[in-house]
Amino acid sequence: MEVSLENLTKRWGPAIGTENITLDIKSGEFVAFLGPSGCGKTTTLLMVAGIYKPTEGFVKFDGRIVNRVQPKDRNIGMVFQSYALYPHMTVYENLAFPMKLNKTPAEEMKKRAQRVADMMGISHLMDRKPSQLSGGQQQRVALGRALTKEPSLLLFDEPLSNLDARLRISMRGEIKRLQLDLGITSIYVTHDQIEAMTMADRVAVMQGGRLQAYCPPSELYDQPINLFVASFVGNPPMNFMNVEIHRENGDYHAQGEGIDALVSAERGTAASGRGRVVLGIRPEDVSIVPADQGEGIPGEVYVVEPMGRDDLVEIIIGKAKVHALADREKNYNIGDQVRLKFDAEKVHFFDPETEKSLLWK
Repeated sequence: MEVSLENLTKRWGPAIGTENITLDIKSGEFVAFLGPSGCGKTTTLLMVAGIYKPTEGFVKFDGRIVNRVQPKDRNIGMVFQSYALYPHMTVYENLAFPMKLNKTPAEEMKKRAQRVADMMGISHLMDRKPSQLSGGQQQRVALGRALTKEPSLLLFDEPLSNLDARLRISMRGEIKRLQLDLGITSIYVTHDQIEAMTMADRVAVMQGGRLQAYCPPSELYDQPINLFVASFVGNPPMNFMNVEIHRENGDYHAQGEGIDALVSAERGTAASGRGRVVLGIRPEDVSIVPADQGEGIPGEVYVVEPMGRDDLVEIIIGKAKVHALADREKNYNIGDQVRLKFDAEKVHFFDPETEKSLLWK
């Protein structure tokens, strides 16, 4: 099923839930709605589901406007954050309930429920009730219940947020593989950028009820189109500092308080002549060397956070603090004098007033 949202807006009096959301979802595509709490992602999902009615704009399924179509008639499956299983029903009864509502013949109902249970790895739990299941098992039942309807569209509303970290990783892979195997168009709401970036074909980033970006994860990460996208996507987050671009002896330099970083000609040209701009650089694109072993921007280690494979090192440069990832074998300590180098091909520049990227449109 292809899904199109056209100028989708939801208001409650003066309060705005979403405003002019326009995007297309291809048949079989997995799209994530990503953003902080209150950004409008769940509101948009609920309008797609038919639970909320749009104030303005249209929801289209395969080119057909469905604004007035009831949720039960949209052929959608929905998986909620709270699982929303019926506590008095067994796993089988929960799986069969959507089919029972559709008056599916009993024999077909049993076959379909068993097929889905086998697919989800819960066939041995069919006689248990939700209270006898772990969180991961309940989540599988909730997903299985959505699948027994054989929907044309799957909707996920932060389905993994109640699971522990290890189980979330496992379920991310299972949901993505299942969606790929079944080829069902899917919309997945999350505030977790890792879920969005690892699972989705395309990510819609939202803030304040508006769509900020809509593109594949790699483009979202490498070519952020504004300051919000650049700051929200990436862990550890991108560093930002105010600089001016100057050309000296044919080279472009980003210069600010305590900062003088060489940048590539392509990126320097895009930001030069604009006065003060915002430079962004991701921690993995910042190199650290001891102060007496190389050239670069001088700084002092403020704090070191071990992260397993790497250390996240926070360095004071003038009045700014810059985060960088360093090999833990380097063994930097608080108070160490160091020098930093920015990858000249990986810096980003943003207009401080419009917050739009000066590199990507």
